[in-house]
Amino acid sequence: MKIGVPKEIKNNESRVGMTPAGVFELVKNNHTVFVQTGAGEGSGFLDGDYKSAGAIILDTIGLVYAMSEMIVKVKEPIAEEYELVQKDQIVFTYFHFASSEPLTKAMIKSESVCIAYETVEDEEGALPLLTPMSEVAGRMSIQQGARYLEKPVKGRGVLLGGVPGVQPGKVLVLGAGVVGIQAAKMAAGLGAHVTIMDVNMKRLRYVNDVMPSHVVTEFSNEFNIRKHIKTHDLIIGGVLLKGAKAPNLITRDMLKDMRPGTVIVDVAVDQGGCVETTRPTTHEDPVYIIDDVVHYSVANMPGAVPYTSTVALTNVTLPYVLKLANLGWEKATIQDESLRKGLNIIRGEVVYKEIIEAFGWEAEVV
Repeated sequence: MKIGVPKEIKNNESRVGMTPAGVFELVKNNHTVFVQTGAGEGSGFLDGDYKSAGAIILDTIGLVYAMSEMIVKVKEPIAEEYELVQKDQIVFTYFHFASSEPLTKAMIKSESVCIAYETVEDEEGALPLLTPMSEVAGRMSIQQGARYLEKPVKGRGVLLGGVPGVQPGKVLVLGAGVVGIQAAKMAAGLGAHVTIMDVNMKRLRYVNDVMPSHVVTEFSNEFNIRKHIKTHDLIIGGVLLKGAKAPNLITRDMLKDMRPGTVIVDVAVDQGGCVETTRPTTHEDPVYIIDDVVHYSVANMPGAVPYTSTVALTNVTLPYVLKLANLGWEKATIQDESLRKGLNIIRGEVVYKEIIEAFGWEAEVV
């Protein structure tokens, strides 16, 4: 199969869809890999590294799309790429369709085969291709939150770990999934007091077993959330509904109950956010303030640490890329149920019901 790895053109996205090691494996399996020149530079991989691994370097993104049967990338195609996607072409990437109707309609129009990393699901119900980026984003949420708590950037002026004689900062984590647990781990490591909330008691029991005593668990409901936002300095939104829009757990009216300079980091922004006032931002302009509450909602947080993120991503995507390349998407998704759940749009038809529900579409409309 001819596989294309374009350069990401989303704002400040420095990751790349494939490492040279991944290219090497594909070439070893008799596939042709086209890599756009400069695609890996942001992650520390040069054109020469890809050439040595057996890739063919192409000058433009248009050539990569035109010559490839499958596109492997990191982020969803943006508007400039919509017309480059071809009929019957496999596009394997993070799509997060439920948060963007224009993207969804563009991919329907393209009649391509869209397989979303974030909905590939293993037999235990875990999301193996989302997990490493959720781990990165969860850990980064505390780094960024700690930074924006500083007074020069309009935060409360709180040091998360405190110092002797001064109480540590308080972190509220909404969701005890991968993002939430990694965030809690980082915050606890800094010495902060952490409250982690979820509706799944099994997850809360797990957190209670593995976390230190200054990480406490509480059942998530509106009453408890309203109580805690009044006293916590940093709020992490780590809620995920597979393939669907995230629920708004914090509404606009709740902001008035937070202390000025409270920081919200909404990691769920890719799926629409779990805070009503969330809107996607970029690494170039990451924060905005509403009612004296600092909002950080960068839609590609792991893009800020591209070397770590690219290697972590290729580690988990490569086996699926190989399967798609070796068998073709139809046989591969018949043989592998995990991969089948990644199918979102096939030749103009939406096949993932959560997307239809997100936009209130009737099945026949699509």
